[in-house]
Amino acid sequence: MLKPDQVALILLAAGRSHRFNDGDKLAEPFLDKPLAYHVVTALSHVPFAARIAVVSDTELDFAALGYDVVENPDPSLGQARSLCFGVSRAQELGAEAVLVALADMPRVTAAHIRRMMDAADGAATIVASSDGVSPMPPALFGRDVFPELLKLEGDHGARDLIRRGHHVIAPPAELVDIDTQDDLRELRELYGLRTDGLPEQPPALIRDAARRSD
Repeated sequence: MLKPDQVALILLAAGRSHRFNDGDKLAEPFLDKPLAYHVVTALSHVPFAARIAVVSDTELDFAALGYDVVENPDPSLGQARSLCFGVSRAQELGAEAVLVALADMPRVTAAHIRRMMDAADGAATIVASSDGVSPMPPALFGRDVFPELLKLEGDHGARDLIRRGHHVIAPPAELVDIDTQDDLRELRELYGLRTDGLPEQPPALIRDAARRSD
């Protein structure tokens, strides 16, 4: 078992969004805030030892939300490079473990993260999330695994490592990640939102706008 104050949260927010086609997907509106801020809000009351956001060319201000911001100057080198930046910073801060979360997973819950920490076992621990079929982030790594994390390269990140770890199952809906515009559209539809992310107008305003256009 690990306590939150032994763990540094690493939020990976430097993806290239090449499958999203246009713009910064993490800044796309969803409900009352940018997409990336949902996991930030969900984990805001977990007393981590540190909060680290690895970013690249984003308008989002993670520093204002209490994060130690690390810039990845070349996200084209893959997710593993962002992970290395985050782990290096966590080592500097003396973290006993790191919890790696993705900024494009807006439905992750604090309860799931706490279950992962409960499942941790020692400095060599690897605990990953699972939808019951495949292991995936968020993932927890003890300090003895840091050297392996720092050797990773490319876009696969820590995929091979998490396969060999303990897996904590969560409902698939909690582990949804937003890779494409269709993914975001489906998520908005699930919540009954306009698929363009704009707020719904009250019926009276819609009627007034229609009259003005006549």
